[in-house]
Amino acid sequence: MATLLLSAIGTVFGGPLGGAIGALAGRQVDQMIFGGRTVSGPRLKELSVQTSSYGSALPLHFGQMRAAGTVIWSTDLVEHQEKTGGGKGRPSVTTYSYTASFAVALSSRPIDRIGRIWADGNLLRGAAGDLKVGGTMRVHTGFGDQGIDPLIAQAEGASACPAHRHCAYVVFEDLELADFGNRLPSLTFEIFADPFGCSVASILGEVLPEAQATDLDIAFAGFAIDQGTVGDSLATISEAIPLSCSSHGTEIVVRAADRAFPASPVLLPRPATAGGDQSSPARVEGWSRKREPLPRVRQCGLRYYDVARDYQPGLQRSIGRAGQGELAIIDLPAALAAEAARNFANGAGRRAARPTDTITYRVTEVDTSLAPGSFVRLPVTDGLWRIDQWEWQKDGVLLDLTACSTAAGTSPTSVIDPGRSNAPSDLLAVPTRLQAFELPWSGIGDGTTPALFVAASAATAGWNGAALFAELSGDEGTLTSLRSTGRARARSGMTQNALAPASALLLDTHSTLDVQLFGSDLTLGDASLAQLLQGANRALVGGEIIQFTSAVALGGGVWRLSGLLRGRGGTEWAIGTHLANEPFVLLDARLTTLDPALIGDADAVAIVAVGRGDVTPATAIFAGAGSTLRPLSPCHGLSTRTAVGGIELTWVRRARGAWNWPDAVDAPLNEESELYEVAYGDATAPLVRWRVQSPALSIPATQVAALPALATTPSFHVRQLGRAQPSPPLAIAFPA
Repeated sequence: MATLLLSAIGTVFGGPLGGAIGALAGRQVDQMIFGGRTVSGPRLKELSVQTSSYGSALPLHFGQMRAAGTVIWSTDLVEHQEKTGGGKGRPSVTTYSYTASFAVALSSRPIDRIGRIWADGNLLRGAAGDLKVGGTMRVHTGFGDQGIDPLIAQAEGASACPAHRHCAYVVFEDLELADFGNRLPSLTFEIFADPFGCSVASILGEVLPEAQATDLDIAFAGFAIDQGTVGDSLATISEAIPLSCSSHGTEIVVRAADRAFPASPVLLPRPATAGGDQSSPARVEGWSRKREPLPRVRQCGLRYYDVARDYQPGLQRSIGRAGQGELAIIDLPAALAAEAARNFANGAGRRAARPTDTITYRVTEVDTSLAPGSFVRLPVTDGLWRIDQWEWQKDGVLLDLTACSTAAGTSPTSVIDPGRSNAPSDLLAVPTRLQAFELPWSGIGDGTTPALFVAASAATAGWNGAALFAELSGDEGTLTSLRSTGRARARSGMTQNALAPASALLLDTHSTLDVQLFGSDLTLGDASLAQLLQGANRALVGGEIIQFTSAVALGGGVWRLSGLLRGRGGTEWAIGTHLANEPFVLLDARLTTLDPALIGDADAVAIVAVGRGDVTPATAIFAGAGSTLRPLSPCHGLSTRTAVGGIELTWVRRARGAWNWPDAVDAPLNEESELYEVAYGDATAPLVRWRVQSPALSIPATQVAALPALATTPSFHVRQLGRAQPSPPLAIAFPA
């Protein structure tokens, strides 16, 4: 308004010069009052954040894209509580967890499917369609026959619940929120809107269906339109791929401006002069040519969504020597491979480095088939020219023409590196591999409660833990909640060969043990002898605890162990009992400790594990039940004849948990009383028994004379009697 007013006033008082000054002053006033007009079309952004505000625009997605959505419905957080422990004077522990159900709108046009989903940057749903946390998900693709979601209908009522037809959205039901700070996470979705990608022609057909696309088969992996008009969207694409739009009557034709030129363009007639007007050479000759100065651009860059980097924004620069000037950046909201982005950037760089020739051309008549966007040739100069616009004047038609380059302009072939992306691992949840066992007393604590452990493992790192329960034998279906295993996988597996017998007093340098771990990515390490003496590389093999100095990977998760210390922790009784395919567990911090108060009798309880990948629960019974309270077998047995024909038996007792001998005095017994049982004959079915309270037994000569006739293999077996059960036997040969 001020521009018109001040221009008129300036013309009245100052003539043409005053009018120009008035118009300039008016434009400045209008700029301050109204501001400049900004065309806002779709632009590339950093990965946007999920919103839940009214009035948020739902974008149009083409091909495959990654985008955040808009929360359109949600329930309150639902609290779940679970009580564990208690009984026998122990405190109970109540743990709380939270879930939520909500719906997220994604696109205002139908889609084909949903791929991966990220929550706070971490993978929530894998490429195989598996959720990494508890809950269920339903995808509504947005077609016209879309039905009402049953959960929303149940919560809101069918009469108040729209089907959201022609709007693609996702519903999460009872999604576990523990991994997200007990709040709704910010989600981004991999959206496959079209099963076969998209092209400029398909995008144009969606936003401007009445237009005819010519030579626009240029493919994108994906494209998003989230704001602006149809013209703004085409202008955004045209920054990377120059478009030419022409109108022929009611038909609109859009084509690529730098390709598919007509084989025989129309030849315009000779230019027409302006009849007596000598004000400019253009009006005398009927045409004038002008070369626009090159912009101060040293290179062109294209920002895009990089498919190889999980749709993170990427930047490709045009090839060429960097000179003075600015770096022109094109923001293209398209999902592309790095090679395609580089080609678009190179094309933009060549166009920026090429001078623009324009011609103002006057004719008295124009072919009716020509319109802005049409290609023509001129009788006054060579080359191909495009009609940008025309203007009807009293003395003819004034055409504005732009020179078209017909050079192919290819880019050199090169390998384009999109850059490294630290993508989260996408592994399927796999079944739990479970082992339960009891270990001898380590010497820590009072030694009166069983040391119960669970080794939970799996084939891949996609396993993220399992819930543990205790099930009484003969009472199937009644489960006692114990605890969860945590996400660290135990280094466990199965042996491939039977471990050969050896001495528990020497380092076994000859035997080897091949172990197949449950996961091929699980590893074992070496240890020095000094580290072994500090407790490194302890492993349970069958019923024997061993230590190893060397672990060599054979491939496929198989490890060969050598340099063995045998019979550790008082398990020398199991040295000669090994078979192939025995359980193997490395005794480290990855084991799960169980509360014996919740287990009770380990012999009568099975452990049940339920993880996300378990179609059926994993179960295990305790191996070595009673090992913690079982006394160690005596050692150093000796039998001698007395002068009167009797037999003297002696042995040395051992104490549970007394693995160190720092002061050279006897270790405490760690039992309620010292009591031994001496048996003669077979260890499982003895013929004669004696009980003594000291580590010695005298058998008179009158009884000795009858002993050899009672057994085919005459020998003595000594057991220490403990709190719950006797120790393994110590065999003492019958003296000669």
